[in-house]
Amino acid sequence: MKLLAVDTSGPVCGVAVLTEQGLVYECSAVNRMTHSVNLMPMVDAAMAATGFTLQDMDRLAVVTGPGSFTGVRIGVSTVKGLAHGAGKHCVAVDALEAMAAGAGDFGGVVCPIQDARAGQVYGAAFVVENGRPERLLPDAPMKLEDYVQAIAAIGDRFLFLGDGMPVHQARLTELLGDAAVFAPAHMAFLRPGAVAYLASQAEETVDYLTLMPMYLRAPNAERNRRLMEAKHAE
Repeated sequence: MKLLAVDTSGPVCGVAVLTEQGLVYECSAVNRMTHSVNLMPMVDAAMAATGFTLQDMDRLAVVTGPGSFTGVRIGVSTVKGLAHGAGKHCVAVDALEAMAAGAGDFGGVVCPIQDARAGQVYGAAFVVENGRPERLLPDAPMKLEDYVQAIAAIGDRFLFLGDGMPVHQARLTELLGDAAVFAPAHMAFLRPGAVAYLASQAEETVDYLTLMPMYLRAPNAERNRRLMEAKHAE
């Protein structure tokens, strides 16, 4: 199997290529350019470096959320277009699960969190064995304190990673003390290689027409539209 994996769901733009021989290409970009500027040159570079074309790929994988609304749309829209042009099927990958898969084995609960602002996180919880995450909590938007209460009920040592980690590190330390472990910088972001790995293990693929972003709550524009409609209906 050959597959191309893409992630634009968070602050890091990532591309990876996986084959039967393993991970043959991985690149992550953290810079001042937007994902819309970075992504296609990174895909082109991946194809050039590996000697493959999109026609050689068996699957195209993309992180569909949760994450930045704009970022997720960039990745999903790009992969939909590539899949349409190349006639390929797609795999949708969960951002929090991919973060857990990339964290490596940990003797406790792996807690990927994304900053959802206003004191909230998009969070889940996993145990990871042999690189394979087993879900303990579903993806959900929660107040940080509610999230900590939920994970405290299922474990006693917690590895935090994701873009919510530095934002909430002080509060997590206050709430959990020494039970809170924080991933170092080089392990704290979503690795595109982990996206590729999970996509290679997926039993089902989807047509590009049915590939959609996965939002845990409505985008700001949608919420504002509903508020305006409700106001005009008064």
